[in-house]
Formats: sequence, structure tokens, C-alpha cells
Amino acid sequence: GGASPAPSSQASAPAASSAGDVVFTDALGYQVELHSWQRVVSLYGSFAETWVLAGGALVGTTSDAVEERGLQLGEEVAVVGSIKEPNLEEILAADPDFVILSADTAAQVDLHAALVEAGVPHAYYRVDAFDEYLAMLRQFCDMTGREDLYEENGLRVQQQVEAVLAAVEGRAHPTALLIRAFSTGAKAKGDDNLTGVMLRDLGAENLVSRHESLLEDVSMEEVIAADPDFIFVITMGSSEEKAMEYMRQNFEENPAWAGLTAVKNGRYVMLPKELFHYKPNARWGESYETLAKILYPDLAAQIG
Repeated sequence: GGASPAPSSQASAPAASSAGDVVFTDALGYQVELHSWQRVVSLYGSFAETWVLAGGALVGTTSDAVEERGLQLGEEVAVVGSIKEPNLEEILAADPDFVILSADTAAQVDLHAALVEAGVPHAYYRVDAFDEYLAMLRQFCDMTGREDLYEENGLRVQQQVEAVLAAVEGRAHPTALLIRAFSTGAKAKGDDNLTGVMLRDLGAENLVSRHESLLEDVSMEEVIAADPDFIFVITMGSSEEKAMEYMRQNFEENPAWAGLTAVKNGRYVMLPKELFHYKPNARWGESYETLAKILYPDLAAQIG
């Protein structure tokens, strides 16, 4: 793309209406009307990154943007609490003209009334699938006027994803169990999260659909009963070590563990957080490629 437009010209770039306003219904069904987006606060690191990928500038975001996503934010960008504990005073102190929130976080859903009262335009988003990321990027790039960045961080990634899906089409369906482990337990996940959606897209059968009690707590007995071709684990929480320790003590040290199909075949796989727990955003193609190569090793050369 060419040079970035000067910030002053950004507000007039979108042509949503004659006044340059943007009007839409957000993920919680609220009507949103935006008049400017020079001072944006995002209460979720991945959404902050998407705004930046669209060429937008931030005045504030939550701590995960720095701690988990490693976003290089200037010193003028305020840290306004965490995802689960956003700080309303600090949000308002940043004087935002648009606040981006997570529809899946109770503490953020609860901020709605206070933001309305303060007269701060804001919108709730939910992104579990690549298409939802693409839709968000589309909207943001319309606001910033950066079609070049939509092509680079959206359409290019979409081509990557589609190439992977085309490569795996018609393959035999491997079975899989997706486990989210933390220091005190483990739960199986369905397709209400990004890795579950990718598994489904790639033709894997997630055995949680047959063994629903695994959603509450994963027991060794049920893993033995399900005996999936693949067991995928994503660690949760700040202490990856403790989550791994939980898996070791409760599963790997069980005498029956070594007899599982997935374990015998070397298909017990720890998935990297940056591609499978945090929203991969512009790396979504990489996430699909990585998962497809694990599920279909014979296709690895084709997938890139």
C-alpha cells in the first residue's frame, strides 16, 4: 500500500453516510452510532490488535495487549485495567470517542449503562471464527479508509485459509478431543471457541459431541471411552507450567494413558497459545495450516 493517510483525514474517509458517520448493530444487539474514532480504547488485546491492523490508533487498552499479545504500544497509550477487570475511571480519563468491548466478558457487558451515561460511543464484539475477524477488520478498514490493509490482513489471510480447506476436502474424518487445561482442572471444548471451529472446518470430529459430560470436567474414564485419534491441549491462565503439571498428575501418569490411540501414535499435541488460544488475527491462515498438517501429515507438503 501507499503512505498512511494523516490522522486528520481519517475521520472523513468512510462513506457510510453523507456525514461520515458509522451506524450498526453490535454483537449484543445495541444500536451503535459513531461520529469519530480518533481516540479509541479497546478492552481486549486481540481487538486492539485488529484496530491497529486496520491502521487505527489507540489511546488505551487492557493489560493483555502488552502481556499476552506483545503489542508495541507507545507510551501515550494508557493501560485501562485487564479484560476481566476493566477500570471505568481510567477508560473515561482517556477521553475516548469509541470504546471496543468483548461481548463474552461479564465485567465488560456490565459497563454498558455507565458508558451510555457518560455519553461514550461503544460497541460489543464477539470473534470465535475467522469470518467474524474478517467482518470486524472490514468494518474497521472502512472506518480508517485503509483498503490496502484489508487486503493485506484480511483477504490475503482468507486465501490462505481457503487453500488449506480445499486441500483437506474429502479426507477421512479423524476424531479429536480438544482439552483446555488450567492449574486446577481440565475441560473439553466444543466449537464455541476458535480451535474448535477450526477442527470442525478441517473435517475432524470433536468427540465432545458424543461425550457431553466432558464439557464440565475431563475424566480419564471418559477419555478412555472416547479414545480419540488426536488429543489437543491448550493451556489456560498465567501459569502454563501449573496447567501442564495438572495434565501430568491427572492423566499422563495414569497407567491407562499410554494405551490410548492418540498417545501411542504420538498424537497428543500441545497447541501454541498464540495461534490457538488468543485470536490469531492476521495469522489465522497460519493456525489453519498448522492444525491441518497435524491432522493430515501426508498433506503437509501441499499445505505449505
